[in-house]
Amino acid sequence: MTRQIVLDTETTGINPRIGNRIIEIGCVEIVNRKLTGNNFHCYINPERDSEEGALAVHGLTTEFLKDKPVFAQIADEFLEYVRGAELVIHNAPFDLGFLNAEFELLGRGNFEQYVGNVIDSLVKAKELHPGKRNSLDALCDRYEISNAHRKLHGALLDAELLADVFLAMSRGQNSFISLEDETEEVVQEQETSIDDTGPLSILVRRTNTVEQAQHEKALEDIGKNGSSVWVTSLQAAPEVS
Repeated sequence: MTRQIVLDTETTGINPRIGNRIIEIGCVEIVNRKLTGNNFHCYINPERDSEEGALAVHGLTTEFLKDKPVFAQIADEFLEYVRGAELVIHNAPFDLGFLNAEFELLGRGNFEQYVGNVIDSLVKAKELHPGKRNSLDALCDRYEISNAHRKLHGALLDAELLADVFLAMSRGQNSFISLEDETEEVVQEQETSIDDTGPLSILVRRTNTVEQAQHEKALEDIGKNGSSVWVTSLQAAPEVS
């Protein structure tokens, strides 16, 4: 039996390193490529306000969240649900960065130790559709999955949409590259792509996966609130190999 959990989170901002927290978790279960209906969803009191930009994206106010459980109160139930499963996440480093931070705050180590492989559907989408927009909305359009009811971001709604997208993208394939394998491949490419034989020595600082995830998330959120010259420019620019 292949058990996969499509997961999404909403947060108070884009950076857990400066105290931003998870406010919503949504999970959809897939067993042997079939939706089971055994989903997981909860709102969480982050014990802080959401940043203005994040609030505009998800609409979950401090007032709405103040009577919800804190993360420590839902951690065991959440872990029991996801334990050992293969996770499917769009822009996985973003969500994993927050989940790791939450479990580390509880003194329970890294979240990723509790689950199996992680599939980053954004990485796979870029492989399948190079040079194209690969946000969740763009993929819904490409695979003719209705998202007309998606006015704001919501963790469970986005997980449900991503589950449909994932099944459409992976139709006829046995498996995807795991996030771990993908990261190793990218590192290997970076290690062999720098030419230091010339007369000049230039220091290049590459973004790590968390920083890249935050960048991807910020661009998608900006695009939700109107046209962005950054998003437009990135869409028009050819990919650099």
